[in-house]
Amino acid sequence: MNTIITSKEAILDKSKQLVAAQGWSAVSIRNVAAACGVSVGSIYNYFASKSDLITATVESIWYEIFHFSERQAEFDSFPDCVQWVFDSIKTGSEKYPGFFASHAMHFLGDDKTDGKQKMAQSWEHIRTELFRVLKKDKKIRQDAFDETLTAQKFVDLVFSLIISALVCQNYDGSGVLALIQRILYV
Repeated sequence: MNTIITSKEAILDKSKQLVAAQGWSAVSIRNVAAACGVSVGSIYNYFASKSDLITATVESIWYEIFHFSERQAEFDSFPDCVQWVFDSIKTGSEKYPGFFASHAMHFLGDDKTDGKQKMAQSWEHIRTELFRVLKKDKKIRQDAFDETLTAQKFVDLVFSLIISALVCQNYDGSGVLALIQRILYV
């Protein structure tokens, strides 16, 4: 067995492949090592524990599904961005069945603060990008926001609806998009 692995990214790629094919229960140091064709010790060179491996895998999947940088210039409106988020959720749930429903369970224990922080960072990235696109949208009516409903509070509400869709495994954003249209443009 090869005892040298080329990179942490190669390990994460194999770990993500295991999640996609077999679900979270397949992700263990031993299974990932076998998938990589390396010794268990080689995996421990990059990840101190199974928890660290799972946390990094979750972060990598979130990044893959919701990375905005290539898409930023493409959004002409806030609803376009929200539609992209819902489309990404649907695509992510197809590629990684059960990911959204099950990975959060791994982070519920007291010793999982790093995983919770990584998930919070991913969520903050999405909120930040939603806010950026909202501020850039020139078609929003002038009186859409005030001191009670600020642009940031609106983004937080939309993000809450997105998280609710994740939890409920409802990847149809049409209701959220209709609500956005009525509040921002009509």
